Amino acid sequence: MCGITGVIEATGRSEGERTECIERMTAALHHRGPDAGDTWLGEGVALGHRRLAIVDLSEAGAQPMHSACGRYVIVYNGEIYNHADLRRDLERAGAAPNWRGHSDTETLLAGIAHWGLDETLRRGKGMFALALWDRRTRALSLARDRMGEKPLYWGWAGRALVFGSEIKSLRPHPGFEGALCRIAMREYFQYSYVPAPRSIHRDVYKLEPGCILEIAGPPPAPPSGPLRPGDRHETLSIRRYWSLHEELEEGGEALIDDEEAALASLDGALRGAIGRQMLADVPVGAFLSGGIDSSLIVALMQAQSARPVRTFTIGFEEAAFNEAPYAAAVAKHLGTDHTEMTVTQADALDVIPNLPTLYDEPFADSSQIPTHLVCKAARSEVTVALSGDAGDELFGGYNRYFWGPRIWNRIDWMPLPVRRMLGGAVGAVPVRAWDGLGAAVARTGSRFAISRPGDKAHKLARWMRTVRDVDDLYRSIVTDWAGTVVVPGSPPAPTLLDDPMPGRFADDPAGRMMVHDMRTYLPDDILCKVDRAAMGVSLETRVPFLDIDVMRVASRLPPAMKIRGGQGKWALRQLLHRHVPKDLIERPKVGFGIPVGEWVRGPLRPWAEELLADRTLVEEGFLDPEPIARVWDDHVSGRRDWTPRIWSVLMLQAWQAETRA
Repeated sequence: MCGITGVIEATGRSEGERTECIERMTAALHHRGPDAGDTWLGEGVALGHRRLAIVDLSEAGAQPMHSACGRYVIVYNGEIYNHADLRRDLERAGAAPNWRGHSDTETLLAGIAHWGLDETLRRGKGMFALALWDRRTRALSLARDRMGEKPLYWGWAGRALVFGSEIKSLRPHPGFEGALCRIAMREYFQYSYVPAPRSIHRDVYKLEPGCILEIAGPPPAPPSGPLRPGDRHETLSIRRYWSLHEELEEGGEALIDDEEAALASLDGALRGAIGRQMLADVPVGAFLSGGIDSSLIVALMQAQSARPVRTFTIGFEEAAFNEAPYAAAVAKHLGTDHTEMTVTQADALDVIPNLPTLYDEPFADSSQIPTHLVCKAARSEVTVALSGDAGDELFGGYNRYFWGPRIWNRIDWMPLPVRRMLGGAVGAVPVRAWDGLGAAVARTGSRFAISRPGDKAHKLARWMRTVRDVDDLYRSIVTDWAGTVVVPGSPPAPTLLDDPMPGRFADDPAGRMMVHDMRTYLPDDILCKVDRAAMGVSLETRVPFLDIDVMRVASRLPPAMKIRGGQGKWALRQLLHRHVPKDLIERPKVGFGIPVGEWVRGPLRPWAEELLADRTLVEEGFLDPEPIARVWDDHVSGRRDWTPRIWSVLMLQAWQAETRA
């Protein structure tokens, strides 16, 4: 795990100015690579690298690295877990250089020299973001892994094209302006993160997963909007070397109907992925929440380890948010070397001032706080940690995959005018009235009792009034601000949610929601959250569920092997039950959260009110203060729980205050 940055420009700046610039850009990523760092200047290009040494700790693994043939220079962030296999393939083909060390970076360069960039990336199993300079053609290629585990931003600083693992490495360039993108801000308030390909800054973008951006000449002026795969803009072009859409379609053509065969294939793929990801020249451990995903990862790690696996969890003083006892029970059963850190309210609150710097752009998934804390706990003992992320998206774990289609099936038959009328009636009943009715039902001990019935009733009312199909329903479910808090100024723009859906999901509502999540929520929220939380403490995280072999098996599982009997992750549960008793892990799904909504009413209220009083964005014409004031008043009074909405405003305001400082 490392940090990369660089610039390509046609400029008359002196070598000294260019050197100072790239060194400052690289220094901004010190936290991603505290072990070493270096830069390289070529004609019109500069590359920078910060190193967190994981494989080949010697100087033979240092970057920027030159290929043995002298044609290529690379800066690279990530791990290619099957690079030893790729080395053997190169040796059999007679294309191996005289190896200087055993780093995967050197393997990548040798593969690129022999197979080309696209084919090398397709052969690789891993996570990465890289920049490759071709000294012969004077072209720069930027590439990102299949699912977006590693970040890569690119864009303009004046007439220069800059790129980096985080936006903070772009800001030291003297041409960087940092103007806000109104469309990105609107999308942020809808999803609580800025979805690719945009960033919060105008003319700065995220490279989409599975893509290569090539700059074959001096950078042109910025285009009018983001480039998508297949687009060309003068000397710039973007192409896919791998397609999630095609992978899912191919999986649908080769479904595994036999349950035993499916479980055997999944078990083998997971064991292979975990075995590869356990390899490192530094200490390796795993996060353990006691849930399905992390417990299965740890169980299969322990099955392949001759010594107890080091596992980490954090507990909370608030019982409703504390899953540490479940993790401890699983750890005891599996025999891991378990570390549990109890986090106090003060510990969590201390993280909040650092969030704008950590995330670089507004990011409002409040589980960012406990994620950072568990990474910090793990980093005290290991340098690499495996996680159970992506199990929900690949194997059907989120609650919306169950009740979303149920809701749609119950309202789809109604003509839209009828739905709108009924939705209006449901929404006309105050939240407190619905809550009172819910409390009365709960007192009877009925199995139909639900938590926060008022909020849920009003959400249902909104869906009935506005939703036209399952994809609309998905957007509505994941949207925090139902209306817009951003003052209009730019027309709405399409997002990755508007990309064509694989044909196999035409009649599979839950499957459609899973595809939407894999395209957007997984890379732009979950993987972003984990990357920044971990790299903030110089910890490498690895995600076995995103190994291409595991993904291919997941794509071949019929829907009933993912969601069955009102439960998700059927296949994962069957594998886990071979290692851990059901009673240790079968319980209602709980998110990795903290009581941030209560905190902003209590100890965080002065901080929140100070941020909300800052009218900079309002005065600049970005935000409408009236809906924010209404939501804040409702929340602090206890009339409604508007935690996601409030947190998104606070994270934007905190980020804006930090960037102005």
